[in-house]
Amino acid sequence: MRYLPLTPEDRTSMLRRIGAPDIDALFADVPADKLLQELPDLPRRKSELEVERTLSRMAARNVAAGSVPFFVGAGAYRHHVPASVDHLIQRSEFLTSYTPYQPEIAQGTLQMLFEFQTQVANLTGMEVANSSMYDGSTGCAEAVLMAHRITRRKKAVLSGGLHPHYAEVVRTLSRMAGDDVMTMAPDVLAGEDMLACIDKTVSCVVVQTPDVFGNLRDLNALAAKCHENGALLIAVFTEAVSLGLIEPPGAMGADIVVGEGQSIGNALNFGGPYVGLFATRQKYVRQMPGRLAGQTLDANFERGFVLTLSTREQHIRREKATSNICTNSGLCALAFSIHMTLLGESGLRTLARVNHANAVKLADMLARVPGVEVLNETFFNEFTIRVKGDAGQLVERLAAQGILAGVPVSRLLPRAGFDDLLLIASTETNTDEDRAALVAALSSQLAH
Repeated sequence: MRYLPLTPEDRTSMLRRIGAPDIDALFADVPADKLLQELPDLPRRKSELEVERTLSRMAARNVAAGSVPFFVGAGAYRHHVPASVDHLIQRSEFLTSYTPYQPEIAQGTLQMLFEFQTQVANLTGMEVANSSMYDGSTGCAEAVLMAHRITRRKKAVLSGGLHPHYAEVVRTLSRMAGDDVMTMAPDVLAGEDMLACIDKTVSCVVVQTPDVFGNLRDLNALAAKCHENGALLIAVFTEAVSLGLIEPPGAMGADIVVGEGQSIGNALNFGGPYVGLFATRQKYVRQMPGRLAGQTLDANFERGFVLTLSTREQHIRREKATSNICTNSGLCALAFSIHMTLLGESGLRTLARVNHANAVKLADMLARVPGVEVLNETFFNEFTIRVKGDAGQLVERLAAQGILAGVPVSRLLPRAGFDDLLLIASTETNTDEDRAALVAALSSQLAH
């Protein structure tokens, strides 16, 4: 009763009030094959110590990313996070504060967010950034909604190289809003003609670089064509470390830049929580979702920080809000900012070069394996290979040998006919021994 205070009579009364015949009716929208037909095969009661032992045994069945050669990417990347990052974010001043609902007494948090925004703006080559989004995918969808507000148009064109999860979030929000989305076919070789899709009806074009298949994209021509037609160019990235080496989207004419910041300061964490980065041009700042921390002078002319242009629903009437899903403004953004500060510009550039060099070395090794074809001409730290046979089954066989070889494209695009394609990422965490182990195992499997 401590955790389930409602009696059967209470539940019956609540169901009667909302007009539902039973609790199952509350889950009518969930497909039947996704519902458990019986209770899980778990003990109904255990002591705390016994629960800990049981769950520990279950957790031990997972293969931790750091325990084996690891080449998984596709939007979430394993990087080294200095121990000082974890130490600092666990200080009580930071750990106990989620977000500054009373900004006048949260100067430390606001200053951190202000520095975070500065770092993101510099990283993306943009003029202004907000204090983070939930993750890259929701940030991407919010960018599309922002473009619709600015252009007063309702049509978005999504590149075939955009991460499928990002594209699906955009389509979901757009469907609810009644907006039009044109999604181009998956583009493994970055050969799509997006210029032909841009006309006066288009609100925005969404392009990822490096794209989901690892290809680097030149955005200059796209930006020019967008601007000729009154549309906005939204540039997306999933690997923040790449911005330490490639030309930032802002320098190539992007109007909004969004992406995932997990690579810097944040571990994989089974897919979250992550930290979405969002930056734009100064002239669009009033349409930018989320919070913006600003710098000012107090009554004594001392430097201080405030929340400014807070356009989310907690601060103003909901119908006036630019967004109802926006910032995490918490530990993930802080971890990003601390790691970025520790790296500095030269450290980030060095880290990016190491990532690229490791990936080039691995691609060269794999290209010499019979039955493997490296498809990319350019890439940062992730690339696509074509293998003999089914890539998904190959990954499972290699996992049984203690090597996490990458992400089968068929997992991201199950109906696209890409069963023989495999995404492979190589970061600074991979050693020569890791690469040799992958090449040897792959050679052995493909020889059969």
